[in-house]
Amino acid sequence: MLLQTIKSSFSRLASRKLRTFLTMLGMIIGISSVIIIMAVGAGAQGLILNQIKSIGSNLVGILPGASDENGPPASVMGITVTTLKYDDALAIAKKENARHVQSVAAYVKGTAAVSWENRSLDTTFTGTTASYAEVEEAEVAAGQFFSNEDEKTISRVAVLGSQVAKNLFAENDPIGQTVKIKRESFRVIGVMAKKGSVAFQNQDDQIFISLYTAQKLFLGISHVSYIRAKVDEAQNLPQTIEDIKATLRERHNINNPANDDFSVRSVQQALDVFTSVTDALKFFLAAIAAIALLVGGIGIMNIMLVSVNERIREIGLRKAVGAKKSNILSQFLAETLVIALGGGLVGVVIGFAVAGLVAVIAKYLGYQWDFVVSLFSVILAGGISAVVGLVFGIYPAYKAANLDPITALRYE
Repeated sequence: MLLQTIKSSFSRLASRKLRTFLTMLGMIIGISSVIIIMAVGAGAQGLILNQIKSIGSNLVGILPGASDENGPPASVMGITVTTLKYDDALAIAKKENARHVQSVAAYVKGTAAVSWENRSLDTTFTGTTASYAEVEEAEVAAGQFFSNEDEKTISRVAVLGSQVAKNLFAENDPIGQTVKIKRESFRVIGVMAKKGSVAFQNQDDQIFISLYTAQKLFLGISHVSYIRAKVDEAQNLPQTIEDIKATLRERHNINNPANDDFSVRSVQQALDVFTSVTDALKFFLAAIAAIALLVGGIGIMNIMLVSVNERIREIGLRKAVGAKKSNILSQFLAETLVIALGGGLVGVVIGFAVAGLVAVIAKYLGYQWDFVVSLFSVILAGGISAVVGLVFGIYPAYKAANLDPITALRYE
């Protein structure tokens, strides 16, 4: 009996292919959205977690601007904050202030056109201190990094990222050559070893110059964008963070921690902030998918109500020859479930395809993106389809099952 009901439902729906497809469309969009959100969300989360971890487990980041415990500082949100200075980095580096800090680097960044002979390119310049290589665990492949003496004046020496060196000089040796950065001449003294992407920045596509030179010659500022401190052991991070906070509060004349004009975060704390942000984003996207499923369910219910009105005489005739309410109810519920589950199946296929395409594109662009579509997400999609079909199919099926056969037979 059940098999016959399902076959009858397929036959009925197949006779009106366009209507059936349009009815399924809401379910297709909703279910594919669920699969895409879960797969792309997992891939993006894995990518960002790996990028944040690549910064280093024993690094502490000091950013200008206050922030609450679970939120990003204002400077991360694109707001210019000028509360950190180079002297703050020097203070943090003193053992009497933070005994577990091994080295400290300060940073500013900008973009510039760089040229050599008849070749030119646009890249990022990083103004930093001589301790950069130690803090970031970066290696110089050729030549040398600039010295502490270069930090004190406008020094026209530069260290190239490996990609910049390759794009600008090809097979030529860049050491000792003169390049133009924003039309200012700099002598190349070193080339960094290839490092790849860290925290979504290509470490190889940049030029390093001294912090003071970048501040005064190109940016016209006296503050720094951020500071990083390398800690001797990861277990000493909590104490070091408190030491850094105490040092900066003393330097900035802050008595109440609520008035902090800086943020100090370890990599783990940055991961926690990121997780809270992504969880909120996932919830928002899930709400959008739920709305699509709701619209799809309402669409199914409307079409099934139209189908009931079109088949009133058929229902009356079936009841007249002995069909029970349960037979009519199961017939219309079966049709609703076929539509919902069919739409869910197509949605799963489309979700797989889109999530796979995103993973391929991400890997082509050089990102370590994992294609993750879990069995749970597929089961969830099937369960949602069935629930939507049942919930929105009950009323049309109930209406059909309770039609008076005499009235139905008289209907024209």
